[in-house]
Parts: sequence; C-alpha cells; structure tokens
Amino acid sequence: MNIFEEKLREGLIFSIDKPYKWTSSDVIRKVRSVLRYQHHIKKIKAGHAGTLDPLATGVLVVCIGRATKQIEEIQNGEKEYVADIRFGATTPCFDLEKPVDAVFPYEHITRAAFDIALQKFTGKIEQIPPLFSAKMINGIRAYEFARKGENVEIKSSTVHIKEIEIVKFDLPDAVLRIVCSKGTYIRSLARDLGFEMQSGAHLTNLRRTRSGNFLLHNSLDINDLENFFKNIETK
Repeated sequence: MNIFEEKLREGLIFSIDKPYKWTSSDVIRKVRSVLRYQHHIKKIKAGHAGTLDPLATGVLVVCIGRATKQIEEIQNGEKEYVADIRFGATTPCFDLEKPVDAVFPYEHITRAAFDIALQKFTGKIEQIPPLFSAKMINGIRAYEFARKGENVEIKSSTVHIKEIEIVKFDLPDAVLRIVCSKGTYIRSLARDLGFEMQSGAHLTNLRRTRSGNFLLHNSLDINDLENFFKNIETK
C-alpha cells in the first residue's frame, strides 16, 4: 500500500457539483473508477452524504475510507437550495422526470398572496414525500413501487424549513432560495405550494448550494476528479 492509498484509507471528505441526470450513486461509481484505473486502488470504502435526485444538481458530499463513518453526521446538516417552480401544471413525480399529467389556472396568483402562502411553509411542517423518491417503505425504496404502478401509503414526516426567499416571481414561474433540514423534499414543497395557491405546480430545476459547511463554489466539477486526486498524491 502506497502513501496515497494510506491517506485515502485514513479518510477524505470533499464535495462534488453533481451533474444533471447523474444519480448520486453514479458519482460514487465515478470516484471509484478514477481511483481504480488511474491510481490502481481496486477496493476502498466510498459513499455520499445526502442523496440528490437525478434532475437536481449541486453539492454532493463524498466520504472516502474511514470518513464514511461520518456520513450520518454530515447528512444531518442544514441544506440550502435554489428551486425553480412552475405553476399551472403537475407531474406524477413533481419534477420534469415525468410528463405533465394535469393543468390548472395560475393567472389568479399574486405576489402578495404568494408571500402569505410561503409563511405557512416556514418552520416545522408536515410533509409527504413523493412516491417517486428514495424514501424507504417496509425496506423497499418508494420509487420501486412507483415504477411498478403500485399505490402505497407514504406517511408524512416532520421537517424544518428555516428560510424561504423569493428570488424571482414571473408567472407561471417562481424561483425560491430555501434553507431546510435533512429529509426535506423540495419537490413536495413545490406540489404543496401549488395546492395552496389553488393551482398546480412542479419543479423545473433544483440546485443544492450548500450541505452543512460544504458550499457550491468550493465543490469539484466531476471532470476535475483526476487532477484533485493527483494533487493529493503529490503532496
């Protein structure tokens, strides 16, 4: 075992800007692939702290070696997102992964009414996760039931939304900055805001800008992984 491999096994934590349409597991496979084929490390522990949906981008914290023991602690950290929401239509998964399944009027929505509605979603709230999600139901991921067309009951969970800021309001679209606790589904927030505004809504874009102390502007581009590991190896 060389010094570089020893460093990795002792533990390494960093964040990657997860690409669009990549799963969080795809990122870990890429990390392992770079280590295997460029640095000849065939087997090493690696995992991510906090799953991002395939259509979401942004901060994904990666833990390697003994640092994988810190995954639970890290993923309990506060999160920040920038979410693009479109009113007037819904989808089965609450984002663009599935086509629109219903349309609704949205012209009646005003900025003043939207401001009032957002106050109802600040603080501790009850939220039902999407069926198309990684939520565990009797040991099975919810999306497994969804893909089979099976309807199952998903219980609500308590989450905490610390801040919601309107970045842009230009109907049918709104852009929000959201600071929230672990386990908050921004897709569900979009759905619930649609109902609250007597319309429908879904996410058109989601970017995680912070996970705990890990910030987007400090996160690696997936294509910079090789140089990142080379720099560690030469230190």
